[in-house]
Amino acid sequence: MSEPRAPQGDDDYSATVLGSHWFTGPQGPGPVEPDRVEGSVLRFGPGVTAAMPAPFPVSFAPPAPGRRRGAGLRRYTLAAVVLLAVIAYLGWQRFGPTIEVRGLAVSTDPQGPPCDTAADVVAVVGTNGRPGTLTYRWARSDGTYSEQLTERVPRGQREARLHLLWTFKGQGTYPAKAELQLLSPERRTAAVEFTYSCRP
Repeated sequence: MSEPRAPQGDDDYSATVLGSHWFTGPQGPGPVEPDRVEGSVLRFGPGVTAAMPAPFPVSFAPPAPGRRRGAGLRRYTLAAVVLLAVIAYLGWQRFGPTIEVRGLAVSTDPQGPPCDTAADVVAVVGTNGRPGTLTYRWARSDGTYSEQLTERVPRGQREARLHLLWTFKGQGTYPAKAELQLLSPERRTAAVEFTYSCRP
């Protein structure tokens, strides 16, 4: 009894992988049943190796439920508004309005200075507490003026005191007037009158 021989031809003959259209018609006494169906490829016969398992588990996460676009937009809008408000406040603190004058008054000892001494005339400038520079000069009733002077006011200081020392000598009586002329940040004037009296 002779042994069955493989078909002549290709020496590398093995079980064949066929498409499903090969099994649509009758084959001999009955249809040939494939070992396993994977998609549109049929694998059968003893020479076919099992499919290799995936090197890692494969899972398909369900699609995330749709989020309402408006809710996220509102949240980011609120955060942006808060951030802009903080930046605006810090900018206003650093670069905002400069010093403003809220009041101006000039005073000295109403009795006047003693003989051959100086009268201390004081101008009090009220401010808004912002930093800045005051520019001013003094005018005296004897026709003299001081040079243009400046006073730097730091942040948080709400009052600046400006002094004029007016020296008197000799005997006699002299009605005096000292006036502060504020030049900037705005123009204002304030004055005080007193009498120098020195009798022998």
